Amino acid sequence: MSNSADSPRTGTTGSAPDPAPDSAPEPSRAVPAPVSGDRRGGFRPVRVLTVGVFALAGLLFFTSFTTAKGTNIRTDASLLKLSDLIQERSQKNGELDETNGALRDDVESLAEADDGSTRAQDDKLAGLEKKAGTQKVKGRAITVTLNDAPPDATAKLPGYPEPQPDYLVIHQQDLQAVVNALWQGGAQGIKVMDQRLISTSAVRCVGNTLILQGRVYSPPYKIQAVGDPEKLQQALAQAPSIQNYMVYVNVYGLGWKVTEDGTVTLPGYSGTVDLHYAKPVE
Repeated sequence: MSNSADSPRTGTTGSAPDPAPDSAPEPSRAVPAPVSGDRRGGFRPVRVLTVGVFALAGLLFFTSFTTAKGTNIRTDASLLKLSDLIQERSQKNGELDETNGALRDDVESLAEADDGSTRAQDDKLAGLEKKAGTQKVKGRAITVTLNDAPPDATAKLPGYPEPQPDYLVIHQQDLQAVVNALWQGGAQGIKVMDQRLISTSAVRCVGNTLILQGRVYSPPYKIQAVGDPEKLQQALAQAPSIQNYMVYVNVYGLGWKVTEDGTVTLPGYSGTVDLHYAKPVE
């Protein structure tokens, strides 16, 4: 997934390369000079060089054997790939989020037992937490699912060019368009994949993956929102950026599906809420 997509109607032009210069004529072969008898039995540097090459090759073979220790150093499954490292860190971040959420629940339970605040103050705090997204929200919901097009997709409608690789994948702007439209439609809470969004959440894509709050996801991408289903779907249909996305859906087969889920409960955001770069409004 990249951060932008070219229009399917935009073409590219290029100039033909300059013709290659005429090749130079092949020089005539020189007649080899006869070897004099006194050179045959003399010192031969080539022999010394050959011995040195074989000695160096032997040293390389020995070093490789010592390093490998009987394993295949090219295809050893024990070697950690970058993609494996990313998935491992993503899973670790998910486990830390769950632990953080459990600890936060314990802290809130202890605070409610004896916090010295009035009932009105507790109600105000609960309302602020609900708006911040740290508390669960329950209500009717819809789910929007976006997916990449088949890799062998072709233009389904006349007048459109054959797809470039960029046309067949979900972009960051597509996910952001859906999230913004749902907020515009009055969503009370939004969950992308298995994480609740808050005001500091950033939907970002690197390559063909989504990075959300320290965790990595691959398509299909599911976005669930609690609110009035009719207003949410109307906001999706009226968003210009989603109307543009629907062109790719109809022409190249990008995935798009909207379903009504009935009554659901979205989890509260369980990650950190510390701000590092924000400044108070003067």
